[in-house]
Amino acid sequence: MNPEQPEASAAKDEENGDEKGEERGKPIGRRVFLGTLGLGALGVATAPTLQRGLESFLASASDKDPTGLTGLLPNGGGFRYYSVASSVPHKNATTYRLTVDGLVDHPRTYTLADLRALPQTRMVRDVQCVTGWRVPDTPFEGVRLSRLLDAAGVRQGAGAVRFTCFDGTYTESLTLDQARRADVLVALRMQDKDLGHSHGGPVRLYVAPMYFYKSAKWLSGITVTKDVRPGYWEERGYDVDAWVGRSNGRDDEPTS
Repeated sequence: MNPEQPEASAAKDEENGDEKGEERGKPIGRRVFLGTLGLGALGVATAPTLQRGLESFLASASDKDPTGLTGLLPNGGGFRYYSVASSVPHKNATTYRLTVDGLVDHPRTYTLADLRALPQTRMVRDVQCVTGWRVPDTPFEGVRLSRLLDAAGVRQGAGAVRFTCFDGTYTESLTLDQARRADVLVALRMQDKDLGHSHGGPVRLYVAPMYFYKSAKWLSGITVTKDVRPGYWEERGYDVDAWVGRSNGRDDEPTS
């Protein structure tokens, strides 16, 4: 996934970005950071309600912490928060758009309402970051990517799909065969709730059998191309084919 470490994609990946929309997040002060450390230690043993609050706090703090130090702290949800962009705008049901274009017969732009109106698929899989952390039994729900590709009418000669994100920085790619798998979603929900901004909402990619850096957050573009183009972390050393347990020199248990 994305040392900055690769996964630091998905979580750079979970998560790459600032919570501030149009202004840069400011570095957190020493007092806030020390307080965060104390909360991180407390969160290991707290009740679920406090754990959810801690996770939310760390996500917010990481958005304002360009050092990435908050990404080293534990939290109840198991995810880690990083950033590859200095600022990420917030999108909602009114402002969000997803464009499908490239080597297709029917380019289209979807609103959030359009995506929600399509048949939804729910999957529960482990999430595995290339940096080592794992979150078991995580529900994701959304539209199968294959459905959007079929609706667009992929042209002969196409062989890959490129993904772009509204953070203006992150990119990913899959082969066309990988993109058509039944366990690859344009995800609208995670952990049985709408995707929040810190988890890449309102829409992200979810590639269940691959390391989490393939599951690009803040998804805004799906472009059908002739060949695979290395994504953000792959240009920095990660494997393009990122099967869990069979890439990046790791032997983790498969996630699906």
